[in-house]
Amino acid sequence: MAGKTDGIEKRASREATDWFILLKDDPDDADLRQEFEAWRLESLANAAAWDALRQASKAMDKATPVYSDRWKPQLAELRERRSSEERPAVRRGRRHAIQFGGLAAAACVLALLVGPDLLRDLRADHATGTAEVRTIRLSDDSAVTLAPESAIAVAYTPGERHVRLLDGEAFFEVTPNAERPFRVVARAVDVTVLGTAFDVRRGDEGTSVAVEEGVVRVGHASATPPVAETLTAGQVVQVSWAGQAERDQRPADQVAAWRHNQLIARDRPLGAVVDELRRFYSGRIIVTNAALAARPVTGVYNLTDPVAALRGIARAQNAVIRRITPWLILVSAS
Repeated sequence: MAGKTDGIEKRASREATDWFILLKDDPDDADLRQEFEAWRLESLANAAAWDALRQASKAMDKATPVYSDRWKPQLAELRERRSSEERPAVRRGRRHAIQFGGLAAAACVLALLVGPDLLRDLRADHATGTAEVRTIRLSDDSAVTLAPESAIAVAYTPGERHVRLLDGEAFFEVTPNAERPFRVVARAVDVTVLGTAFDVRRGDEGTSVAVEEGVVRVGHASATPPVAETLTAGQVVQVSWAGQAERDQRPADQVAAWRHNQLIARDRPLGAVVDELRRFYSGRIIVTNAALAARPVTGVYNLTDPVAALRGIARAQNAVIRRITPWLILVSAS
């Protein structure tokens, strides 16, 4: 039975890849969209495979893919072949048309999806993968601990120590030097310190800064009005890319709790908690219901076992966990 289930899931994944290429190539084709919806609603495996691919494609849109000279010719060939041969098959029947992509389509999508990660890693001096936590000692003896799926670029000059947070989250322990300020930049948000310990997290909506000890200045000069916040131990500020700032307070010893394999939530939306958990899980976690994603979660969870942590979160919300494949988990309301 397990072998049969794996076969269904693999076929659904391949078909989702083919549909991705078809819809990207001809997004205004109403007949094609209707055929796709029929396929997606045909089974839970199809729906789960499409949701997983759609989640991954969001990352693709955030950066220009690298190595386009390699995948664009394959995509052009795919379009030409579909135009001359495969399009009639789509009209005759979805099941015949859906097989058109094969390895060429998979290769194109793979190149598209890994593009942002490759671009990030090319720009980064230090980066981590899924479930990897690493501490880097900088030339001035300051230390940076990178959370999973994070990246930084370091640029030191005689008058300034400058670190760009390209992705993810990092905890900084800065060696004091009044003549050489230490700056962390996450897109438009700027954090300046002399000597302190603090955490910076770059997310889809903005950047959060939390201080364990010392004082930091957080700014967003391009916002209207400009953001200028000063934080001390235990204080947190979330600055959106548009420039809205929201302050909060937490125990200083809970700042960057992921360093100690802990996920600490206090009335946080379930979706945001799952987003943090995703970095420690080698696969996809999809919350299928917006109302469920908005429910508040409070608790302490062990990041060394992300699946068990997810089950604990779901149990507290009376939600249902379904492990579709070893790398895909669905969280839904009961």
